[in-house]
Amino acid sequence: MLACARPYPILCTREKQSETYVAATACFGEGPKGVTMHKARILLVDDEEMFVEMLAERLEARGLEVVKAFDGDQALEKIREGDLDVVILDVLMPGKDGIDTLREIKNLKPLTEVIMLTGHATVQTAIEGMKLGAYDYLLKPTETKDLLEKIQGAYKRKSEHEERIRQAEIERITRSKSW
Repeated sequence: MLACARPYPILCTREKQSETYVAATACFGEGPKGVTMHKARILLVDDEEMFVEMLAERLEARGLEVVKAFDGDQALEKIREGDLDVVILDVLMPGKDGIDTLREIKNLKPLTEVIMLTGHATVQTAIEGMKLGAYDYLLKPTETKDLLEKIQGAYKRKSEHEERIRQAEIERITRSKSW
């Protein structure tokens, strides 16, 4: 069960013997001195609206903040509007497909991690997605536990990249100030 305090944006404790532990580790990054903080923001993109609604409910029940889009253009609009951590993106959609959407997401926000999700996988599509910067590729239907583990890994990778950038900026500033 998640129990939250407020000294930081969101702090949570975890029970290790439950599915809540998996969800909590998927949706929260490590803060100062190992304190868990920051609710991950997930964008779900799929043209199957019932699938999106059902998956959003499952992820929200596990503590994730979910934003929904039903095609590639809506997804790009959401990416431009807000700071999202992980995108779960269907490959086959009418209009702008998942591969084209992935390409544009990576151009707009290179650190945003993308998990490709499809019921119509081909090895070639998976390879193309990975070459374009997708974090991983899952087949529909997927177990919620497996998806949460992928989200956790993607979120961790994004957080690590952001931290390296912050550290490099701090180092650049301190060198320029001759401290």
